[in-house]
Amino acid sequence: MSNLHDSAQRYGAVTRLLHWGMAVLLGWQFVTVLAHSLLEDSALDKFVWSTHKATGLVLMVLVVIRLLWALYSHNRRPAAVSALARLGHLALYGLLFVIPFIALLRQYGSGREFVAFGMTVMPGFDGKIEWMIAPASLLHGNLGWLLLFMVIGHAAMAFIHRRQGDEDVLARMIGR
Repeated sequence: MSNLHDSAQRYGAVTRLLHWGMAVLLGWQFVTVLAHSLLEDSALDKFVWSTHKATGLVLMVLVVIRLLWALYSHNRRPAAVSALARLGHLALYGLLFVIPFIALLRQYGSGREFVAFGMTVMPGFDGKIEWMIAPASLLHGNLGWLLLFMVIGHAAMAFIHRRQGDEDVLARMIGR
């Protein structure tokens, strides 16, 4: 069971499952946005876009679980490579929470019902609450693009560290 937990040398199975599961879901989110932006009203757009909100909700729940697990495992986890790496990870976690949170705020403020996986997450109501809609309308998409660039940078830095040989951070997360 010790391989479930993080150690000073590498991340355990729980952390890796959360990391890679969230990476796949986040990749799917970017596919949905690209299809919606580039192929609007196509069959592909209609299929993938219909999953965007529910996937965002799952990502938000997973980031909370991941943060709780990281706090629980704090003393066992590998040390950050640098203060900049620590700050970058905090920014990623922040965006992974804030982006779906403001989308949920907008959803509620719109008065429209939100159903995910056959369950009503938010009932609908008559009217709108503009102060709940405005932040997400302004920030949700722009923060999403920022997140994409940060994820690309995150992956690039993992490969750069691996190639330079200073610290193979990727090996920590792939379980080797």
